Amino acid sequence: MRIGGLASGMDIDTIVGDLMKAERIPLDKLAQKKTTLEWQRDDYRSMNKLMTDLDRFVLDGIALQGTFNKKTVTSTNPNAVTATAAGSASNITSKIKISQLATARTWVSDQVKDKDDKKPSGKTTLETMNLAKFGTAEIPLEIKVTKPDGTEVTKTIKIDPTKDTLESTAKKFSEAGLDMSAFYDDFTGKFVISNNLTGKGSKITLGNDKTVSFFKNIGFASVLPGATGPQELGGTDTSQNAIFDLNGLTGLERTSNNFTISGVSYSLKATGESTISSTTDTEGVITSIKDFVKKYNETIEAINKKTAETKYRDFPPLTDAQRKDLSEKEAELWDEKAKSGMLRGDSVLSSGLNTMRSVLYASVNTGDTKYDQLSEIGITTSRNYLDKGKLEIDDKKLREALAANPEAVMKMFTGDSTNNVEGIAKKLRASIDQTVDKIELKAGNALRTNAQFTLGKELTDVDKRISAFEDRLKQVEDRYWRQFSAMETAIQRSNQQSAYLMQQFGGGQ
Repeated sequence: MRIGGLASGMDIDTIVGDLMKAERIPLDKLAQKKTTLEWQRDDYRSMNKLMTDLDRFVLDGIALQGTFNKKTVTSTNPNAVTATAAGSASNITSKIKISQLATARTWVSDQVKDKDDKKPSGKTTLETMNLAKFGTAEIPLEIKVTKPDGTEVTKTIKIDPTKDTLESTAKKFSEAGLDMSAFYDDFTGKFVISNNLTGKGSKITLGNDKTVSFFKNIGFASVLPGATGPQELGGTDTSQNAIFDLNGLTGLERTSNNFTISGVSYSLKATGESTISSTTDTEGVITSIKDFVKKYNETIEAINKKTAETKYRDFPPLTDAQRKDLSEKEAELWDEKAKSGMLRGDSVLSSGLNTMRSVLYASVNTGDTKYDQLSEIGITTSRNYLDKGKLEIDDKKLREALAANPEAVMKMFTGDSTNNVEGIAKKLRASIDQTVDKIELKAGNALRTNAQFTLGKELTDVDKRISAFEDRLKQVEDRYWRQFSAMETAIQRSNQQSAYLMQQFGGGQ
């Protein structure tokens, strides 16, 4: 802590502070330059986000053949069957008659008895329920499940009679990865196992004597002896396959009520008859194209707005001292003008927009010269020059093109890999990627260090200059204080000498 002016009576602290304000002017300019660079970097990155979002939108939309092959599928009896169709599927009309739905097999035990010959609670440990049957040693249940499609899965479930209950046993069974579900019902005293998969042919094979004994002890009296040792859990099998007729082909069977034939996915709901029809979803295609045009227009509008912003050169970034002198609203209005025009007339963004426009104007070899440019399917540039390249859609012309040659429209956007033809989507994405790369070289991204992009290097240089200048200011401030301290010392000595002389002269009278 420095205290000055004791001898001189001067406010040294204020004097030094005022002197340092003048010395800090170059430092304030450096700080303002740093802020400007950061704003410019952030604006570039916001533009890159817009471009990247457009790129992803194109990739997930008009770049995919599936976007143009969307199908609308109808069922005359949706209570009996519904269906969907893959984009590659041909348009069809199928008559289907369902005579039987697929069901899953279920195993239900007899009533479980405890040591007192009563229904046990599902929360009672097996040991407490009946020590004589379950004991206290761990029981390794070796279980093999044969699924309706013939595949098999084998698991070992470890049961601890001192901790496990009928409920926890059911939970372990359900979570063992056997495609089975189990539960114990306190009211009926029965243990139930259900196959998660429909269709006939499923089996539960018990791999050892301990497993057989365990299942008998929880009420499964029906255990069928196996031919070579392993035994199968018995009981009434009510599972069945789905049986249906399709377009005159009778007696078709599937283990599931959901299946796919020739790209059409059927979902059986109940017995009955229905006619399934699939057609190209023209409305869906039009919506996808309109969504692309809307996204493109939003992107170029935002970029054009940013590159046309007014630059207010009389509004540099506020220093901390200047911000303290303004109200919050005044500072906000100042910042709005100070941030404006960071990318005004930027050549990278302007060039990127021009490249995208060129791609959209170019023709694509679709195999049909009537439909090889966007303008020929009703997508043109707005005649209003203030729109700066926005696209417009002639809905009637687009529908006519889709009706006349939907494949050519698709190829215009997606290209034709068979003939090595690039569509508008791929070319547009390539132009976007080039612009994004150029901006990242200038403004980087969240994963790049300052040393990897131009503005970052400038920021690092400014930081070094600020650090060096702050060190210099400390030296200057110390020098001022030394000088004023020397002055104070001299004044103090002078005052002491004057007092001494006054004392001597006064003493001589």
